[in-house]
Amino acid sequence: MQLQERINAFVKLGDFLRQFSKEVIVKADNIEHNELFFDGFKHQLKLAKEHNGWFTEENITFAIKSWSDALTLDNLSKWLKPYNFDTIKPKRVAIIMAGNIPLVGFHDFLSVLISGHSVLVKQSSNDKHLLPFLAKYLEFIEPQFKGNITFTEAKIENFDAVIATGSNNTARYFEYYFKGKPSIIRNNRNSVAVLSGDETPENLKNLSEDIFRYYGLGCRNVSKLFVPKNYDFKAFFEGIYHWHPIVEKAKYANNYDYNKAVYLMSEFDMLENGFFMIKEDESLASPIATLFYEYYEDASKLKANLEVNKEKIQCIVSNGFVKNEIAFGATQNPQLWDYADDVDSVEFLLAI
Repeated sequence: MQLQERINAFVKLGDFLRQFSKEVIVKADNIEHNELFFDGFKHQLKLAKEHNGWFTEENITFAIKSWSDALTLDNLSKWLKPYNFDTIKPKRVAIIMAGNIPLVGFHDFLSVLISGHSVLVKQSSNDKHLLPFLAKYLEFIEPQFKGNITFTEAKIENFDAVIATGSNNTARYFEYYFKGKPSIIRNNRNSVAVLSGDETPENLKNLSEDIFRYYGLGCRNVSKLFVPKNYDFKAFFEGIYHWHPIVEKAKYANNYDYNKAVYLMSEFDMLENGFFMIKEDESLASPIATLFYEYYEDASKLKANLEVNKEKIQCIVSNGFVKNEIAFGATQNPQLWDYADDVDSVEFLLAI
């Protein structure tokens, strides 16, 4: 199969997903094989929501919209232009996926197939309904994919390379288990934001998207703030307040109530507004419904600290503070060329 044929197949998949990228799902007339797959995917969306309480309709729709926006001919062509696929030797690549947000492993799935390899997927039990259905759609769109996409719930075997994502503990296990294979092993990372105190109300409103989208479960969610000494949090709380309906979601509310009780019983100092808490803490990873913050006085020292901890940080949200920073509100809309952990997976796949 030629590269352009693979690109065209994913463009058509993007067209199919675009039907489900809004709150009101509308069946389009010009989508290939829609009569076979439209109602089926609606059912998979329902199953995904029922199976995982964190996968609300809003968050699933957001994830689908992100992928439908990414899978265009222009985006795919721009992403792949720097690489040379002429010498590719097809291999079988295993992917062990996380399940914290909907379709979180899709970029790895896309990267393997677009590179010309076959894929062996072991999904998380938390996110097992959407991708196999989309893979079946791909096989109908481009029959040459048939035989090159396999899903398994068993121990993965007979593969040439692996991309695995998990916690810090499972990452150590992966590194040991896969030590004889070419691999990309990902572990826990968190994202941070650096505020100067000069942010506009719009900046802070956009920042709330980085904090609350997917309930803060993604590695690109901001879990830690760095703020200047004597920072006034009033503007911050005003900027995030429009997210207050989130506490009406049972799973989020349970975490909010539990963590609040723990902080109060432990007599920790924290600020809260009825649906969200902030607590001064040096840790990068904060619990659900909580954001940690840390004061800084010297910007250069903070930059040095962030550099020291770069292996633990996925994104830095700021405005003119560091190179390769992410704009307020943009963490959950990465481009195809924004690689997790800053590891170029396509380059890896071309070298195996």
